[in-house]
Amino acid sequence: MTQTFNTSIARITDIDRNPYDVRLLEQSLWESGDYVRTEVTGTRTVLYAIESCTGEMLPVQPGDQVIGALGHREATLEGVGSYLDVKRGNMHALTSAGLLGVFTSYSTLLPRPLSLHYRGHIVRDNHKITMRQFAIRGDKGSFAVPTILIIGTSMMAGKTVAGRRLCEVLSSAGLDIVGAKLTGAGRYRDIASFKRAGAAHVFDFVDAGLPSTVVPEQEFRAAIRPLLSHIDKLRPDYLVAETGASPLEPYNVGAAMQELGDNIVCIILAASDPFAVVGVQKAFNVTPDLVIGPAANTSAAVALVRKLADLPAINVIDRDTLPEFTTFLGNKLGRNLLAA
Repeated sequence: MTQTFNTSIARITDIDRNPYDVRLLEQSLWESGDYVRTEVTGTRTVLYAIESCTGEMLPVQPGDQVIGALGHREATLEGVGSYLDVKRGNMHALTSAGLLGVFTSYSTLLPRPLSLHYRGHIVRDNHKITMRQFAIRGDKGSFAVPTILIIGTSMMAGKTVAGRRLCEVLSSAGLDIVGAKLTGAGRYRDIASFKRAGAAHVFDFVDAGLPSTVVPEQEFRAAIRPLLSHIDKLRPDYLVAETGASPLEPYNVGAAMQELGDNIVCIILAASDPFAVVGVQKAFNVTPDLVIGPAANTSAAVALVRKLADLPAINVIDRDTLPEFTTFLGNKLGRNLLAA
């Protein structure tokens, strides 16, 4: 028996509770952020699973229907792809969250990706249903929330782990925290983990109407400003903001940092190795306050970070370092977090 799955990129919509139609559209009418229905094809691999609207991973099989959104991805470690390269309706799940397109460059270290075939656009009243229709709206006004920013040298460098630790430490101190992922490719479970770690509210660029932040800078800024204004109106003590990918990849990390501006009170760099720390410092002209990730996995790595970059490093994956991390954060923010 086949099933229809709404991926997490569709969590901002009402298609789970209100009727819609499915209609084939000429490819010239396709746009980033369009919601489409696809059918699972090919032979199953371990990547034949989708992320549901709650962040749960669900297995799929050939014949199942998957609803996601068209978009672009340019991941250094996994794959590069776009809906613009779809031919004869055949496509891939660029992420398990339902970012849809065709991989044009794909890591040979990974199993074959989830293959899909286009079955039509999600429409109502002869109009496409798009992500922009469900985006957080409002003015593009002020943003003045003190922000702890997490950047990385690449994907899989430990940014989300750092975000969880930050939410845990700050919320345990009785502070009101909002967690957000401002750049990257759609995936819900990262920010969902921030909420489980104590964030009162969580958001990402999907809430701003973007399937990924591989978009023109002007489009990114226009989408992210209402989201930041919305966060500002919640009046949290701190925003814990993760940026997916690295500052030099085409995900608009630099634009996100500019939008946050002087509100950034701490920068944590998740680095793949000590030499990558120096690379970010020199290539992007950023001096972080702390290094985490594989670059801090051992005492030798921590010493090398200190030698190469003159920066502190903490292995936040090890829960035994939580007091050290809490002390660092308290000193940086001018708060006695350990007392709480």
